[in-house]
Amino acid sequence: MKGVCLCGGIQFEILGTTPNLYQCHCSVCRKSTGSSSNTATIVKSEQFRWSHTNSDIQTFTLQSGYRIDFCKRCGSPVPNQLRDKELVWIPAGLLENTELKVTQHIFVSSKAHWDMIGGQATEHEEMPNLEEFVSLLKC
Repeated sequence: MKGVCLCGGIQFEILGTTPNLYQCHCSVCRKSTGSSSNTATIVKSEQFRWSHTNSDIQTFTLQSGYRIDFCKRCGSPVPNQLRDKELVWIPAGLLENTELKVTQHIFVSSKAHWDMIGGQATEHEEMPNLEEFVSLLKC
């Protein structure tokens, strides 16, 4: 599965099985996206490969450890390694596969009061254990 930022300067591939998606409803994700949630997936580092990058990736990190990488030309969020883990966070909006499905919602206890979560995905009040959560994203 391929992914590309808005300007096309940053491109990547997810190798192997197509992962499921999650939506994070925490206040940090709402602010970083300007929306009700952040839709993404997480894959093992060995399943991820940059196919084209340039030096236009910028990083913003909060004291909490929250990190977002983005293309400084177009502003698209781009994949980044999760802290010291062998995992890569991938924003779903960059993926070119239309068969993707949201199966998990996290931090629903802090969702915006106007946010209406629909569908049949599993809802978690907070963040589950990371290893268990990643296993839930596999098809």
